Amino acid sequence: MAAASGSFLSHLACTRCGRTTSPHLLQGVCDCGGTLLCRYDTEAMRHALKREDLKSREASLWRYTELLPVQDPAHIVTLGEGFTPILPLRWGAQHGLTDLSLKDEGLNPTGTFKARGASVGVSRLRELGVQRVVVSSSGNAGDAWAVYSRRGGIEATIILPQDAPEPMLVESELTGHDLYTFAGHNSRGGRLAKSFAENHQAFCANTFQEPYRVEGKKTMGLEIAEQLGWRMPDVVVYPIGGGVGLIGIWKAFNELRELGWLHGKLPRFVIAQYEGCAPLVEAFTSGKDSCTPWGEIDTLPGGLRAPKPLVDFLILQILRETGGMAIAVSGDDALTAVREVMVSDGIFMCPEAGTTIVALRQLLQSGWVQPDEKVVVINTGTGLKYASLFPASPHHIADGVEEMR
Repeated sequence: MAAASGSFLSHLACTRCGRTTSPHLLQGVCDCGGTLLCRYDTEAMRHALKREDLKSREASLWRYTELLPVQDPAHIVTLGEGFTPILPLRWGAQHGLTDLSLKDEGLNPTGTFKARGASVGVSRLRELGVQRVVVSSSGNAGDAWAVYSRRGGIEATIILPQDAPEPMLVESELTGHDLYTFAGHNSRGGRLAKSFAENHQAFCANTFQEPYRVEGKKTMGLEIAEQLGWRMPDVVVYPIGGGVGLIGIWKAFNELRELGWLHGKLPRFVIAQYEGCAPLVEAFTSGKDSCTPWGEIDTLPGGLRAPKPLVDFLILQILRETGGMAIAVSGDDALTAVREVMVSDGIFMCPEAGTTIVALRQLLQSGWVQPDEKVVVINTGTGLKYASLFPASPHHIADGVEEMR
């Protein structure tokens, strides 16, 4: 296996004020409160690495070490995450789309793309000397951080909503970390995590409260580019809550263009949200530069419950600069779409990702997506974590086998 040449991390940059800081100090957010993103010396990297060098590396997200923040490989905490397949979807041909693919993140450890952010986040925080973290989430991020923190020898406190799907609660609890649940949505969980961090000397690793989770999610974009033969799709459809994955994919494509590994314009990004919590859709369609905090949240349990994403302005900027779109769909339609894809392709998508199928159907019907365009949808997790939302119909289950002979 070819050895990586090491990280080319150069500095951290604030998305709000633009200030740059050292990447080698433990930081959560900028002094102004803005979100920090990692920046890399892509000019130097051009001379040290060619994209062909990746061919002999391990099939995990850590094949992209140069574009990840961990300086010393000894600190890497991994369970084999990343390099998930891109699979062609027959659903596309059935609806008049000739080139539809699905990036299947359900095949990651812990069953979702959250494993990417947890792997890179825990690895870098471990390298910077963090011994205890606190994370609140709607479910999947919490159990991923619980698992990877245990793997990396970091103590974790996980805070999840009471109605989080049972597999997420069980997985978090089985790690032996402290698990707390609360009534309400993510905004309350975020306040609880911040309070816990201040009172228990823990590092708050919530969404966009540190610079490293997005670097793990970024590897989805790096993989998409490599798996498509170093070309970008025309359209990427993404189910969005806090927006870490979307910004990560966008960031990856930009970094690859800086390296000269990708050429041409970025794909049009499409975001999908539940109707019961759609602040980004509302802001996009209203022409706003930021979201108005969503009021009463009424969605399926699980992800996509971000009443006001911390970097809403950047997400909206990405949509507008790429000529993208934002669509809200019902929970019932998302569940129906999950069933459709299971029948057409045998892939059990999570309900959050079911929203991408509903949105794509609408865009095909309106002509916004053309039949010959290359489209990639992101399945952010396995539907197995949400099996309780798909009860088997009793009249299809036989009591025995005698009557079936």
